[in-house]
Amino acid sequence: MSSIHEERVQKIKEIVCDILEIEEDEVTETSLFKEDHAADSLRSIEILAGLEKEFSVTIDQSELPRMVHLKGVYEVVAESASW
Repeated sequence: MSSIHEERVQKIKEIVCDILEIEEDEVTETSLFKEDHAADSLRSIEILAGLEKEFSVTIDQSELPRMVHLKGVYEVVAESASW
């Protein structure tokens, strides 16, 4: 993987962990925010807003059902940012 990809993945992870108030080693690419980390729907909106601000993209709220783990979040952001 490229270093740019790694940097983006790491930044997304930092944003998610900060909002969910968990340590980075507690979350995996496929651990579920709601089920594994007790995230509620408000946290999902906060994650979406944080990602939009960080990456200067607009993410439709209809994408939230895909944003249940880091892998899904990265895919949504990548599509929105045309990476």
